[in-house]
Amino acid sequence: MSEGEVTNADAALPPLRVGLLGLGTVGGGVVNVLTRNAEDIARRSGRRIDVVHASARNLGAPRICPLNGILLTTNPMDVVENPNVDVIIEVMGGMTPASMLIRRALELGKPVITANKALIAHEGNELFALAQAKGTVVAFEAAVAGGIPIIKAIREGLAGNRIEWLAGIINGTGNFILTAMRDEGRSFSDVLAEAQKLGYAEADPTFDVEGIDGAHKLSILAAIAFGMPLKFDSVYTEGISTLKTEDVRYARELGYQIKHLGFARRHENGVEMRVHPTLIPERRLLANVDGVKNAVLVWGDAVGPTLYYGAGAGADPTASAVVADLVDVARTLTADPNHRVPHLAVVPDQVSDLPILSMDDIQTGYYLRLTVLDQPGVLANIARTLADFGINIEAMIQKEASDETLHLPIVLLTHPMREAIMNDAIESLQALDEVCAPIVRLRVESLVS
Repeated sequence: MSEGEVTNADAALPPLRVGLLGLGTVGGGVVNVLTRNAEDIARRSGRRIDVVHASARNLGAPRICPLNGILLTTNPMDVVENPNVDVIIEVMGGMTPASMLIRRALELGKPVITANKALIAHEGNELFALAQAKGTVVAFEAAVAGGIPIIKAIREGLAGNRIEWLAGIINGTGNFILTAMRDEGRSFSDVLAEAQKLGYAEADPTFDVEGIDGAHKLSILAAIAFGMPLKFDSVYTEGISTLKTEDVRYARELGYQIKHLGFARRHENGVEMRVHPTLIPERRLLANVDGVKNAVLVWGDAVGPTLYYGAGAGADPTASAVVADLVDVARTLTADPNHRVPHLAVVPDQVSDLPILSMDDIQTGYYLRLTVLDQPGVLANIARTLADFGINIEAMIQKEASDETLHLPIVLLTHPMREAIMNDAIESLQALDEVCAPIVRLRVESLVS
């Protein structure tokens, strides 16, 4: 296309003017994608899309993107209240001041696009209600799994299905750590230090390694899958910081991989939502998602299992999701607000406040590692104790004593059992005289219907 030439899309509608809150990795990626793919994006959205105003903490910091034609400011509220800005993109992160800025934009009737999973998980219900009242939208595809279009897939592509359950590797930092622990036999702390050096983990990695980031994302996916309000505070969360290399190795000997899994399932009496280290059969595709990649497996009653895989973070992958939302917003700005795709997949008055099941009520298989004295009758006592609770052993590994104290590890896989029963069984096992260290318990998921 020669200079000065316009497309039909350019001629039909004036450019959509974007205000960008944040010019770091994701913000710079958004500008790059919009610049590099300007013609294709205009053809898809029906108009040209231009970033006209952006905020950054430090205007003199080096940038990964061109800034031609973009008015810069250190005050993000100036961007929000600029009458020449049609749409707000928030990629600052954090709860403050992002919440205040987004609410102000919605009050002004401006659509908001955000990659802020924590804000959506904590305040999404209120933000969606405000957007609905003001006849506008909050778009948040980039809030979960980076460049993977998982929200659109569940909300639109699977709209004809009753979603039964979903399971996801939705934190790249944790997946990188577990992959290295498995492949290189290194400790958690050693791999974490490398992840921080490579920029995969923050200086304070708590959100990633303790499952909080995964819980943010799982609460969003579950709300969309099951048409219920966001309930982040009800997600059971367990981290990987105490996971030992030997458990990763033993799991592999048993034919499993350990992944930091987010899992949500709908039952007749409620929904289970949990994030924790999980053994997955190594033959499953999800078990073979390695490094910093993300993947989400969704089971619909009509389509069966569908898997969504790709980059869960990074400048261009996250920008891909942000710009996809931007194209959707551009397409629907003139549409009747009541006929836009609902935030939580169902129309607002059909959102169901489903109860969340207690962990005591969930049912799954279990991996148990016991450190016991090397003496006759130990296995019989363990098997008898489990049998008293109706728990069947599916597989077992017994290793030789590893030190002069004659302590040896015994690893068991059990059939699926209610968590409350397993808790009682572990308490009884722990009370055996032969058991000489805290029992390690991990959950097992087969990932079949």
